[in-house]
Amino acid sequence: MAAEALAGGPGLGRAELVVRAAVLELGRVVLEPLLAADAGYAGPRAECGSGHQARFVSYRDKTVDTVLGPVTLRRAWYHCAWCKRGFAPRDTQLGIAGMTMPPGLAAMTGRAAAALPFAAAAELAGELAGITLTGERARRRAEADGTAAARAIEAEAAAISAGALTPLPRPGPAPDMLYICVDGTGVPMTPAETAGRAGKGEDGTATTREVKLCCCFTQTTTDEKGRPVRDPHSSSYLVTFAPAAQFGVLMAAEARRRGAGSVRQLVFLGDGATWIWNLATRHFPEATAIVDLYHAREHLHDLAKLLEFMLGDDKQAWLAQRLAELDNGDIDAISAAARAFPLAGRKARDLDTALGYFEHNAHRMRYAHFKSLGMFIGSGAVEAACKTIVAQRCKLSGMRWTTPGATGILTLRCLEASGRWQQIPAHTGQAPAA
Repeated sequence: MAAEALAGGPGLGRAELVVRAAVLELGRVVLEPLLAADAGYAGPRAECGSGHQARFVSYRDKTVDTVLGPVTLRRAWYHCAWCKRGFAPRDTQLGIAGMTMPPGLAAMTGRAAAALPFAAAAELAGELAGITLTGERARRRAEADGTAAARAIEAEAAAISAGALTPLPRPGPAPDMLYICVDGTGVPMTPAETAGRAGKGEDGTATTREVKLCCCFTQTTTDEKGRPVRDPHSSSYLVTFAPAAQFGVLMAAEARRRGAGSVRQLVFLGDGATWIWNLATRHFPEATAIVDLYHAREHLHDLAKLLEFMLGDDKQAWLAQRLAELDNGDIDAISAAARAFPLAGRKARDLDTALGYFEHNAHRMRYAHFKSLGMFIGSGAVEAACKTIVAQRCKLSGMRWTTPGATGILTLRCLEASGRWQQIPAHTGQAPAA
């Protein structure tokens, strides 16, 4: 058939599909007897896993979808009268106990579901593996594997935090700077997930929940103009819906895994949110703390709008001068210029609130000084992650998530973006899902 396609039929595309189908079928034909060579018979009785002896019943067939297509294996089946359940030791050996999707296909499905909506992911994985896969089955498998990966990351973080695990330095010279960037963004949730939560909905209720993100990356050089350059492939990411304190443990562990204890300079970047700087102070008081310049500029625009009734036609000129002062890190000048207006009552209180953002963060806004040291002064890396990791998968039209489901998928996306897909055991030790 492949020769016919090349000779005058549909051409190379058809020939490729024919050959690929033949190779998959050959692989399936080879795999099936290999699996049949050992049925997992352990004698007339076998340990059930709960301290009892289960009795051999019979040999039973099970069809499993694989990356080579569906294969059928015959395995010894045991039943435990005490536990009142049956099991096949061979299923445990192969990692398919309670499921019909082995680790290889699960990894393929998880990767597809992390990148695409579940129906499209199922179609893609099914086409690649030569099987029929539903969107619901892809969802269950991907969310379960992502949840397992999230648990593994949490366990690793807890061990690092407790001092039971010390990350080893990476081979080669240590990078000059390590940046820790933190932000949060909303994920649309099902009504059950937001019940009782106040939010920005028309009725005052929440329709989203905040997921917190951390991006760690390194910098070794600057360009010819002295601007910082992020080291290629140095970014790693993590996400969680957990409260700030738990997020802080994950964030600190990730930074230490990335070498926070061995770099010359540790830099913490974020917007002006109080919870972010509380975490920075608690976990990395030695880090250079920088408020994202672009968030600060937005606040300066808001300040000019607040004073617009006093500035009149001079608003733009006044704002331009304040922006220049911000770029120089001269927060005292900004405060003095704003407080020159004789305000009272609510206007005065609003001004105090607006200036409080700058005055409280003044030591984190020494932008001219930070630039002279060749440092990044914007948190664009983590803001981009809010779009590429979260929004592009979880904020599509009509999507509503459960917290476990979104956690699973976003964890898989972080592993993919961090180049850690093979490092975290997403397919071991979790409850069966497919």
